Amino acid sequence: MTAAPITVNDTTLRDGEQTAGVAFRLDEKLAIAQALTQAGVPEIEVGTPAMGEDEQTAIRAVVAQGLGSRLIGWCRMHDDDLTAAAACGLAIVNLSIPVSDLQLGAKLGHDRAWALRHIAIMVKKARDRGFEVLIGGEDSSRADPDFLCRVVEACETAGARRFRFADTMGIMDPFGIHDRFVRLRSATSMELEVHAHDDLGLATANSLAAVKGGASHVSTTVNGLGERAGNAPLEEVVVALDHLYGLATGVDKLALGTVSQLVADASGRPVPVDKSIVGANIFTHESGIHVSGLLRDRRTYEAFDPAELGRDHRVVLGKHSGLTSVLHACREIGLPVSTPQARVLLAQVRRHASATKTMPTGDDLRRFHREAAERGIGLI
Repeated sequence: MTAAPITVNDTTLRDGEQTAGVAFRLDEKLAIAQALTQAGVPEIEVGTPAMGEDEQTAIRAVVAQGLGSRLIGWCRMHDDDLTAAAACGLAIVNLSIPVSDLQLGAKLGHDRAWALRHIAIMVKKARDRGFEVLIGGEDSSRADPDFLCRVVEACETAGARRFRFADTMGIMDPFGIHDRFVRLRSATSMELEVHAHDDLGLATANSLAAVKGGASHVSTTVNGLGERAGNAPLEEVVVALDHLYGLATGVDKLALGTVSQLVADASGRPVPVDKSIVGANIFTHESGIHVSGLLRDRRTYEAFDPAELGRDHRVVLGKHSGLTSVLHACREIGLPVSTPQARVLLAQVRRHASATKTMPTGDDLRRFHREAAERGIGLI
């Protein structure tokens, strides 16, 4: 039996843009939306209509592209937000409401009973206006688990399609979030979505745990953009679901690097070279032990085939290189050397790396070889 696919709901254009200091231009929003759709992302949270006319103009422009992805507007449970979403031409809204006692009381001055009543009222209003309704449970991770089940029941009774469990403060661990989703799944037939923040560095792990517990949808952002420490990165979730659980998302892994670079440029947030899945150096090897193994059988130090991402392994020289690495590098540039000669070059490579904090190039290798020959050191 083929495992049921998991639906990705990417919120780069909403929560991703809420990253402090990030603001996408209209052309950038359009390009990101197009790239996500072309990559096969089935759902895109395109923004917050109630932010004002500029935001509404951008959302209308995205809607006007006629993209294949389902477009969702993030709204509070306010009449004005529904009006703004309608003005944008959106057919789907995510109505957000705090569900923890802390946020209900401190933010809204209301209690649990009010929240349940308000959900019923606002879901009906949204449905009467023709919207497909998704519910976002803000601060679900700090909500009383029993009350959260009542919230989900109220959402389902009112006619909502989905409930989003938001770990708003990024405080969950995979064990806890798994148990929460197991309980929610046993209580409802609704779609369940996880929206994980990365304050403790666990957003991807928590998203995967939620899926194992019964989540049907995962909220992501490209490169993990988002409030504070960000959200679960699209690229990590897609590749991990495939490799660990054999769960399909329909997202083209070959497109992940292009989308990542597009968002990095638009956000002004460069991708670290060692960033998982999309970092420039994640298939780059320097350690002599690793390189020796890779050159014999790539599976020795290969978690998955780089070709899945349109990438390839790269061997570089540095302080931790070994003799095999130098011999390989010399062959790659057409510089014939013997094993004794390679030992001399290896010492020079290590000195260069320590002194300059850079990897020697092919030209550097040729220079090391020439200088050693001129001095008559070992090159006989």
